[in-house]
Amino acid sequence: MKTKRTIAVLGIIFVFAASPVFGEAELTIQRTFKTSDVPLDAAVSADGRRLFVLSSGGRLMVYGTNGRLEEILHVGEKVDQIKSGPRGDILFLISSQKKTVQMATLDFVRPINTAGSPSMGPPDAPVVIAVFTDFQ
Repeated sequence: MKTKRTIAVLGIIFVFAASPVFGEAELTIQRTFKTSDVPLDAAVSADGRRLFVLSSGGRLMVYGTNGRLEEILHVGEKVDQIKSGPRGDILFLISSQKKTVQMATLDFVRPINTAGSPSMGPPDAPVVIAVFTDFQ
């Protein structure tokens, strides 16, 4: 008798556990990125500072957190998926047609304003080295 009761209780638990439970969900659009090309895939950098959008024609558009387009890179027309790597500067480029996965690193070069900084040499030199020795 105890065995039948245990089986009946387990059956009831199984029925309720197997039933889907739906909670309330809300969808809020935070930002819309308007692209000039047809978007194929998108990925967010691991550090959350950039959005990568792969578009038709093998173009990779890089957006900043402010929604501004920072860069457009050509990654090849055969790339059809992108995935973000474990750091903010690594991106995986996937081509189903070529059966390849490429790991790419992104280096973002930013100009530094050195106007008014102490320096030596001609002002139109291609390289300026600024030395700060007064840090305590």
